[in-house]
Amino acid sequence: MQLRDFLPRILNGDVLESFRKLDVIETNMEKREQELEQEKLALRQQLNEARQQLLQQAEYCTEMGAAVCTLLWGVSSNEEAVKNILGGSKAVKFFTITGQTMESFVRSLGEDTKHQDLDSDENQFVLALAGIVTNVAALACGREFLVNSSQVLLDTMMQLLGDMKPGLCTKLKVLILMSLYNVSINLKGLKYISESPGFIPLLWWLLNDPDTEVCLHVLRLLQSVILEPEVLAKSAPEMRDTLPFQRIIALSKSRNAELQTLAQELLEDLKILECEV
Repeated sequence: MQLRDFLPRILNGDVLESFRKLDVIETNMEKREQELEQEKLALRQQLNEARQQLLQQAEYCTEMGAAVCTLLWGVSSNEEAVKNILGGSKAVKFFTITGQTMESFVRSLGEDTKHQDLDSDENQFVLALAGIVTNVAALACGREFLVNSSQVLLDTMMQLLGDMKPGLCTKLKVLILMSLYNVSINLKGLKYISESPGFIPLLWWLLNDPDTEVCLHVLRLLQSVILEPEVLAKSAPEMRDTLPFQRIIALSKSRNAELQTLAQELLEDLKILECEV
């Protein structure tokens, strides 16, 4: 009887206490959720601030790089300056980074690059780097350095020529082709370039570019191969089987006098291939 009288009271007290504890727990959980939301908001703000800082730093570095390399592009036309640059301890590193930067730039180009901002810091930065390589390769000591110490850069430039679509990035293409032509003046450099896998098909593909100057420099590079007997001997079979005569004939009738003359000269030079059949 005593149990029957007291048990409901005891149970009711326990239940009420449980509800009270549950209410406390729920209140604590709500507070914790609010704290977590506040922490998340604070972290998102910090992340956004960090992204903004990185963006500003990247823009600054690009702007500074464009300015410095443009200045260096002008300086690199001086032979003594180039010798000093190549004699420094950072020369190899500089040309390695140059190749990486050019590659990163080309990879970053979207499908629609018709509206590419040619005056952007990014574009000026890369063009200046390519211009420096062109000037360095214009000197005998520079060609020797690039062939012996920067073959990865040469490989990268040839690869990028194949990655850029016809009619786009023409200034960069021209500078790279000028660099490769300058390197080809060195016999070792010409052998290295001409023996690169896919080199001949690359030249034929580039000849389809609608830009006159691109085609002009492709023909110059092709002429370097043809006029060096030792190099031509290795390239002749592939050239003979794949040579786009019709395209070269079309270029020989170009309204551009320089391109027309070079294409006509090249057609004469190519007759040597017929003699080797």
